[in-house]
Amino acid sequence: MQKRDRLRIWTEQGNVTISQLFFSHYKAINIKDEEAILLLHLIAYGEAGNHFPTPQNLADRTHFNENKVVTILQRLVQKGLVQIDQHMDADGVHYEYYAFHHLWELLVDHVEQEENRVENEQVKEEEGEIYKLFEQEFGRLLSPMEYETIGMWFDQDKHSAALIRLALKEAVLSQKLSLRYIDRILFEWKKKNIKTVDAAENQTAQFRQQIPVQKQMELPTRTTKVSFYNWLEERE
Repeated sequence: MQKRDRLRIWTEQGNVTISQLFFSHYKAINIKDEEAILLLHLIAYGEAGNHFPTPQNLADRTHFNENKVVTILQRLVQKGLVQIDQHMDADGVHYEYYAFHHLWELLVDHVEQEENRVENEQVKEEEGEIYKLFEQEFGRLLSPMEYETIGMWFDQDKHSAALIRLALKEAVLSQKLSLRYIDRILFEWKKKNIKTVDAAENQTAQFRQQIPVQKQMELPTRTTKVSFYNWLEERE
């Protein structure tokens, strides 16, 4: 057979589609290498139209003997990684096939848990940076009570690090650097169901457009004027 003809046959046979989730995470859900190999062959057989290959079929494609194949298959079934389901064809004939629903569910669950773990680590890192930022702005170490207050913003009020950072910035611009003032800013945002930085910035901009001229404040520079809103006087 010519190489060109062989390539044509291989191409026409199609490709076996295996999710990258399987290759990336099968070890994490306690699938051994020999089990993974057999799973790949089961999936390949299924995509080729043989949904219930025999142990001999599988032994012919691997270095496992038939007894080894049976042992691995039993282990896969016991772990719930492979199910033997039944179906009825158009002629009313029942047949068995290998199903992998639980396998894919385990992989997806593991990926979601891993993503949540990474996300939680990122959130904790961002929260830690907030404490450092407050100490930098205050020019001193925070007291235990101040640590507890900031922690309540995260844990009880569910404010994001970005929103707390923006409230701190607002307090700095207003030259009212205190936790009480920042707490009031966050309280008003929460009362108005403001949860994002964009929404908070828009609300702050509206405040500054509405305040009278006499409430504007000039920072110690000749060229910059910053209008600020007194959050402690916020009313409905």
